[in-house]
Amino acid sequence: MTTARPTATPSGTQASFSGELRGLTGLRAVAAVWVVLFHFHFTPLPGVAEVVGLLGPLITAGALGVDLFFVLSGFVIAYTYLDELGPALRARATARFVWARACRLWPAYALVLHLFGIWLVVRAMVGSGGDIAFQAVQPVLDAGQYVQQLFMVQLWDDARFDGASWVGSTWSISAEWLAYLLFPVAALVLFRMRRLPVVVLACAAVLLMAPMAWAYLSAGTPYFPWSWLVRILCGFGAGALAYLAVRKLSWTSTARWGASVVAAVLPVLMAAGLLVGELAGPGRGGAIVLLFPLVVAALAVADRGPATVLSARWLVYGGRLSYCLYLVHIPLFEVYWLALRRFAALAPHTVLAHVVGGLVLLATVGASALAHHLVEEPSRRRLRAVGPAVARMPVRAARALGLRRARPVLVPPLAVTQDDALATAAARFAAKRQALAEAGALQEPLLPEPRHAATPFRPATLATALANAQRRRAAHRSEMDMWADHERAEYIRGGYLHAGG
Repeated sequence: MTTARPTATPSGTQASFSGELRGLTGLRAVAAVWVVLFHFHFTPLPGVAEVVGLLGPLITAGALGVDLFFVLSGFVIAYTYLDELGPALRARATARFVWARACRLWPAYALVLHLFGIWLVVRAMVGSGGDIAFQAVQPVLDAGQYVQQLFMVQLWDDARFDGASWVGSTWSISAEWLAYLLFPVAALVLFRMRRLPVVVLACAAVLLMAPMAWAYLSAGTPYFPWSWLVRILCGFGAGALAYLAVRKLSWTSTARWGASVVAAVLPVLMAAGLLVGELAGPGRGGAIVLLFPLVVAALAVADRGPATVLSARWLVYGGRLSYCLYLVHIPLFEVYWLALRRFAALAPHTVLAHVVGGLVLLATVGASALAHHLVEEPSRRRLRAVGPAVARMPVRAARALGLRRARPVLVPPLAVTQDDALATAAARFAAKRQALAEAGALQEPLLPEPRHAATPFRPATLATALANAQRRRAAHRSEMDMWADHERAEYIRGGYLHAGG
């Protein structure tokens, strides 16, 4: 890949294509809000109906935000892990990847699952009607379903996602978990496609979204048997191919300017496509999913325009909250919807019902911030710390996802100071030298092969240099001089002397 001189851009990208892609992190916030507004538009309030009537498919097509999430995930996962997983299928690298993704997904998911699961059980026990959730197909509450929900596999044996998840929106979490488990194998193929021309890769990314675009054009809906599987495989794969196309670009100022123009034009075309498509038939505008890989790729390269807006601090922060926002909004909405049904004071025509509805929307942001800071991030760090060493996330992965890794703290194996350690080591070596001298065995010591030998990528350590110098010393040196040099090398190997000492 030809790259320009590394220069930071407002979107967080660089010519070397490393670090967090801030423009894409901000785009996650937009996708999450789009999904939240789509679900809220089912609220039976006159004010909500008026807003939906004004904005039309810009709100009612919000389910497309899930497909945008899938494309984003494919792009970012390929960007972060392809070079590590692509060359060969290795157990250590695969375990490291899977553990990192589990640490990212599961803690907040498990919290929301159990809290809302208790809510569903209570409704099932004390409710007067047969419905326990605002889903067309009611979820099943039994031990087998609980195990599937807990391990995020509830969707894998179901042709349709209706009623598959206790928390309705988490069907996509189950689908994405499947994509993560398949990615180490898919990376083998993607890695070998990286030398294809940019045009071929870009066209392949767009064409991979064609099945979903055809579903919208022909039926006006993305829902058909196993449509969830088509959505995740096509969206995730299209995002990964878009990354392959982007990494082959020459990172010149002209390329970044062109990407900025594309990133500004495509959203306008997408909005127009939604509106015009609605005139052709309900749901037909959903065919704009074809443009999602191009939008993501353009924002990854762009350095002005929409990329600058999406890289604003508050939008990047929203992108980091997006996962928790996606998890918590449905439980809060369901509590609100039940209150609208049960309490006369919250009748749809009342001002109080509208005020409470606005507060519920704000509460989703507050609840997602609490879940992110108190559960998602702390739990991720703790799980990573107690997990297997082979599953530690690489630094580049943390940066790409907008996360911060704590600097490791080096703790000595024993609770002693450095002076104590030096005194103990000195006494041990003095005793050893005295014993050898008394036995008449104080001869030139046999130096072991240094453990930290030099490689083409790492210079020789000080211990290795001392050992090599010892072998080059003249033979007439005294035994005590040679022992002193050997003892000094042993001090260094033992960690008692170091560069910061």
